Amino acid sequence: MATPSRRSPFRRRSLFQAAGLGAAGAAGLPLISACGDIESGGGSAQVTEGFDFLPTYKEWPLPVEPDLIGEPPHHPSGFTSYPEPVQAVTDLPSGSGTYEFTIPMWGEAPSKDDPYYAAVHEAWGGTVINIRHADGNTFADTSAQWLQANEFGDGIQMFSWMLYAHPNFRETVVNTFYDLTDLLSGDIADRWPLLAGRETAAWGKSVWSTDPEDPESARIFGIPGSISGGPGNGMYARTDLLEAAGLAMPTSVEELLDVAREWSDDAAGQWAFFGTDWFTPAWFGLASGEGWVWDEEQDKLIHNCERPEYTEWLEFRRTLHDEKLQHPDAASGTLEPKDLFTAGTILFHQDGITYWSDFTNQVKGGEAEGTIAPIGAIAANGRTPLVHAVNDVEGWVFLSKDLEQEQVEEILDVANFCSAPYGTKEFELLEYGVEGEHFNYGDDGTPVYTELGTSIVQAPVNFKTFSGRVQTFLTGQPDFVQDRFEYNATMKDYIETNIWEGMRVEAPADSVAADQARQDQENDIAYGRAELSEIPSMVETFLKNGGEAAREHFTAAYKALHGK
Repeated sequence: MATPSRRSPFRRRSLFQAAGLGAAGAAGLPLISACGDIESGGGSAQVTEGFDFLPTYKEWPLPVEPDLIGEPPHHPSGFTSYPEPVQAVTDLPSGSGTYEFTIPMWGEAPSKDDPYYAAVHEAWGGTVINIRHADGNTFADTSAQWLQANEFGDGIQMFSWMLYAHPNFRETVVNTFYDLTDLLSGDIADRWPLLAGRETAAWGKSVWSTDPEDPESARIFGIPGSISGGPGNGMYARTDLLEAAGLAMPTSVEELLDVAREWSDDAAGQWAFFGTDWFTPAWFGLASGEGWVWDEEQDKLIHNCERPEYTEWLEFRRTLHDEKLQHPDAASGTLEPKDLFTAGTILFHQDGITYWSDFTNQVKGGEAEGTIAPIGAIAANGRTPLVHAVNDVEGWVFLSKDLEQEQVEEILDVANFCSAPYGTKEFELLEYGVEGEHFNYGDDGTPVYTELGTSIVQAPVNFKTFSGRVQTFLTGQPDFVQDRFEYNATMKDYIETNIWEGMRVEAPADSVAADQARQDQENDIAYGRAELSEIPSMVETFLKNGGEAAREHFTAAYKALHGK
């Protein structure tokens, strides 16, 4: 059994019983049966540590040690050279089933007849998994409809950040997906050694309870993706354009505004920014996630929108609009900011951390010009910087509850194959494709995508995140790996403390709707469609329509987690 955290003494008790709350006190969560369909809009909370039914961890030895040794999770190690890959799965299973999985993608869907898929199916033992690619930009919202209608095939991949579109996701999980507990509990290393080598924390984050009042109803419902740490996003600067203009990378929000004013030229069609909605709150010390912080003086949870820093943040965004430092069509949602950034129309661009390597690879492949780097840890008004980071699973693959046990076991064989780390032949095939078709070895021995490989293997999600790796590293071009390694080193001391570590809290449905309405109003203010003077009434409306109920719910969870 995993050892519970000392700071969280209530791991094996019902969350709300631990908090001294009954069903009525748990934000309206009813007493419900562990069988049949479950319905609730009151939100939920699930501890993710201390379970005694998870797979028994058994270390899977790495075939080669990394070149750069970091301090995981927020400062991961990295490879600056490509090792000779070894075979990870030496006892290949034999699979004969055919399945369909719904998986998000960004860009154009690749041909299903490409040799990549046949090679992968053969390599992992014959099981055929056909992918139904779906637009990643709308996947979060549309997946809710597919799940409700049970029209997602035999399985579906969900990234963690997509759960915001599912206000009652716990109910969806236990009503829709296969309960993996009996298959994965205990020692699974004989059949699935790579899954057994996954972090216990990853499996703990894949647990949901069928009954929030009964701790014994907690079960494993998902195959976890990789656990990653460090900054998950960045505000990228075109460093070549900064240099050409004689401008330095800003080290504070005030310097950033100075650079934006110097570089922007509305008449000439160049602006410093496009999107600033979801990345910039950290610059003003606002919390990530659901936006709650514990205020010691008031001895209560406070939402971001109740803090003076929130008004400062919206004033900053409005300044970008009023001074024409932001693309005039940013509010329309009809333009692709990556294209504008690549073209040099905008100077700064917010995106996921993987965009850094994507752009670097595009430059190396002759598809783009320029150099980029993320802005470091900066803050406004002389504050100590705050960096929003990730230390969570990237998502899950969920299986349909209508599958038979033998079918699920076959899919777990596939997941075991997909968990092979960097330095293995399995990783090379999944990540780069077939040599000569999708990649060739460069002069330094590193795989380099062909044009076909870029469109078929690199760009889509495919099977690269079907299951999390035994261990994750910084990889890619040596210069990029070194830069990313050093960037993480400068950011790690400013990482936000996660007050919800060891628990997954799902907000009540009303507060999710109220939160979305507030975000729409934020954009109205930022884009000049409403006035800054409307902030107090906007906050009041949010609290009335769901914010206060959410405070009650999150407070119960916080007190249970921290023993208050």
